[in-house]
Amino acid sequence: MTTSKASKASRRFPTLYKVVTDLDAFSSLLLPNYRLRPYQSAPARAILESIRGGRGDQFAIVFSRQAGKDEMLAQLLALLLLQRSRHGGTAIVAAPTFRPQAALSRDRLRERLLGNQLTAPQITKLDASVIRLGRAQARFVSAAPGANARGQTADLLLVANEAQDIEPRIWDAVFDPMAASTNATTVFMGTVWSQSTLLARQMRHLRELQTADGRQRVWLVPWQVVAQDLPAYGDRVRARIAQLGDAHPFIRTEYFLEELDGDGGLFPPHRIAQLRGDHPRLDRARPGCRYALLIDVAGEEESGGAAVDHALGDHDDRSSGRRDSTAMTVVEVDTGSRADGQALYRVVDRRLWTGTRHTVLHDQLVDLARNVWKASWVVVDATGVGAGLASFLKATLGRKRGSLPAVEVVPFIFTSASKSRLGWDFLALIDSGRFREYRSDAEAPTEAGRTTALYEAQLRATTYEVLAGPGNLLRWSVPARDGHDDLVISAALTEELERIDPRPRIAVGRDST
Repeated sequence: MTTSKASKASRRFPTLYKVVTDLDAFSSLLLPNYRLRPYQSAPARAILESIRGGRGDQFAIVFSRQAGKDEMLAQLLALLLLQRSRHGGTAIVAAPTFRPQAALSRDRLRERLLGNQLTAPQITKLDASVIRLGRAQARFVSAAPGANARGQTADLLLVANEAQDIEPRIWDAVFDPMAASTNATTVFMGTVWSQSTLLARQMRHLRELQTADGRQRVWLVPWQVVAQDLPAYGDRVRARIAQLGDAHPFIRTEYFLEELDGDGGLFPPHRIAQLRGDHPRLDRARPGCRYALLIDVAGEEESGGAAVDHALGDHDDRSSGRRDSTAMTVVEVDTGSRADGQALYRVVDRRLWTGTRHTVLHDQLVDLARNVWKASWVVVDATGVGAGLASFLKATLGRKRGSLPAVEVVPFIFTSASKSRLGWDFLALIDSGRFREYRSDAEAPTEAGRTTALYEAQLRATTYEVLAGPGNLLRWSVPARDGHDDLVISAALTEELERIDPRPRIAVGRDST
C-alpha cells in the first residue's frame, strides 16, 4: 500500500486501518481473550518493523516458562499474514520436532485466524504443514536431523522456535539459507540452557551487534517482569522457587533465564555445603524412626563383562564392565519436621560391596533391611544384572515374617530418560533443603570413614551436560578417568521415595456396635 493510499484508508476506515497496521490494536480488538501484554508486544513490534523495512534483522527472544512466547508468535504471524494476504509471501517456522512442537504452533495460529471475523473468511488453505491467508502463507517444519526441509524459501520471516533444541549444524546447513536470497528477518526463540546451544550462540552474536549500534535485538523477559502484569504467575513461581531453590537448573534457566555451563560439576561447593547436616551417623535403627535402603547394584565379579555401568554416555549401556561395587545408602524418612508436610531425608549410613556374589549380597541386604534398620522401603536398581537381585529382594522382603512387617521393595530401571529425571529431581531435593548428610566422618581412619571420603570425592567428580533436543536430558556421571559414581547414584535414588506416600499408615478398626 502506497503512502497516499494508506493515508486515504486511515481517514475512511480508521479502526480497520489501525487493526491491520498496529499489533496492539489487532490483538485487543480482534483477540480480546488473548490480548498481548506489553512484554509480548514490544519484541513483536520490533520484528514487524524489521519485516516492513526490509532490514533483515535477527532477534533472540527468551521468555520465562509459560509466559506467552508462543502466543506472541501466533498473533505476530496472524497479523503478518493479514498484512500480506494480497501481495503474498512465506514465513517459515522451524521447531525441533514436527509433532508435537511445530504442530502446536500451527494449531495456535489456526485458532487465532479462525477466531476473529476479519481473518477467518480469508483462509484459503489449512493442511498438515501450511496455513494460507489469501496469497500469504506460514509453513511449519521440523528441524530434526532426518527431516526433509531443504529447498524452501522464507521471504517474510524465518523462525527457530525452541532453538535451544535445534542442532546448530542443521540450522546452518538447512535453514539459514532459506532467508539468504531474500534477507528475511530471522527470530530465535526458546530457553537458554547451556552455552553450546544454537540459541545461546545467536544471543552472543546479537548482543555484540546491540553494543555496536544500540538497536535492541535480544529480548529477555524473566519471571519478575511477567509477575508485574500477572500477580498469580508471580505467586506460582515464588512457590516453585521455595520448593526447588533458586540454584536449581530449571529455576535458573526457565525463570531467571541464566545459561548453564555444562562443563562444570553437578555438585559444586555450594551444593555440597547445602546437603551437609549435623546429625550423627548411625549403625542401626532408632525406635520410632522409619528408614529406607537405597541400593545401586553392580556385577558379581570385580572385573569383567558381568559388571554394569549406567554412568556412561547413554546411561543405559550396561556392558562396559567399568563398575564393580554395589552401594547402599540408608536414609531416615522424617515426615513431621517440616511445616509444609514434605518429607525430610537424613542419610544415616552407607556401605559398599565390591565383587560380592549376589546370593551372599541378598542375604546381607535382607538382614540389614529386616533386623538392623527395620526398613519400610527398599529402592533397588533393577537394570541388567540388578533385575535378579531386585526380584529376589521383592520376593523375600515383600512378605510379612512373624512379627516383622512386609517391606515395600521399589525397583528402578535406568535409561537415559530415567537417569535424567533422577538427576533433576535429586537436585531439587538438595536445593530445597530436604536431603541432609550425616556429620562427615571422612577423616576417620575406619572403613566407614573411607566410604564417606569416597562418596564425597565422587560428588566433587560428577560432571554433567544438558543434551540438545526435546526434554533437556541431563547426562551426569563421574568420568571413567576419575573413578566411579556408585555411592552418588545410591544417594540419588532417595528421589524415588518422593513417588511413594511416606506418611505412616494408621489402622482404623470397625465399631462392633
